Amino acid sequence: MQVIVQNDKNQTRIGRPVLRRGAVALLCTALLAGCAGPEATRSAPGRGGPAQALSPQARQAAEHARLVAAARRWGLDQVPLTPPPPPAKKPHITARAGFEVDHQEDWWLPPVFTTIPTKQKIVFLTIDDGSEKDPDFLRMMRELKIPYTAFLSDYLVNDDYGYFRRMQSYGHTLNNHTLHHPYLPGLSYEEQRDEICGMQDIMEKQFGRRPTVFRPPYGDYNQDTLRAAKACGIRYAPIWNEEVFVDHWEYREDDQKMRRGDIVLTHFRGRSDWNGTMIDDMRRFLNKVTREGYAVARLEDYL
Repeated sequence: MQVIVQNDKNQTRIGRPVLRRGAVALLCTALLAGCAGPEATRSAPGRGGPAQALSPQARQAAEHARLVAAARRWGLDQVPLTPPPPPAKKPHITARAGFEVDHQEDWWLPPVFTTIPTKQKIVFLTIDDGSEKDPDFLRMMRELKIPYTAFLSDYLVNDDYGYFRRMQSYGHTLNNHTLHHPYLPGLSYEEQRDEICGMQDIMEKQFGRRPTVFRPPYGDYNQDTLRAAKACGIRYAPIWNEEVFVDHWEYREDDQKMRRGDIVLTHFRGRSDWNGTMIDDMRRFLNKVTREGYAVARLEDYL
């Protein structure tokens, strides 16, 4: 058979904060110390000794104030929710029902799935291809501390590997999306293997590691795809349950709703491809998930 398949509830609205006098003093102290950097906890010349280190409460207040300012700067309606800590025991990932291929389990083929089993109200952001290389996007996501996973195709990223090295240095994971983004079920096993393993070679050379996570282009695959992926060192083949565009969302489920643990797809795109920027796209994504009470978690923490 051939298968082809296409908290923290500390939610803060952006506006004029209302703080009690003691909280204002604490926040000001925290912000001043935070701006001063490491020297704030060392001896202050002429002031009779070392400055007192910030308390956990002061650090928390300073970080929350920073996030409020960042959310306002990037035009968000609310501060994004903080995801829970990674699970002590990672969930068991299996192929989504109906997305299996023949010999899925007895050949230990990488599972294709759209959702991570979890009771936490979280979603996972994944971004494909690599066409648009917007430095403001990197800055926005870093300032807001939003995790995401990139699935890269070499023909779109090879003009600027440095952009994605910078992304990787910020803690985001880079994964395999083939060399040329072909329709894989239309290729032979050997051709599919060349597309996937060839990208593994590029990932190792340019980014220092061979991924264990792979996304088939267009979400299309067959048994040969998963056999080839396994031969190239792939363990997981996540696709998605929702896709966000700069001006709308699309859903796999008939009820048009997000679910706990859903994987959300978007693309590295800019004004040449759609009516907006990566910033506009992320603003739409973050406003919706936050409004519905979801935090954005790191996919690899659950695999």
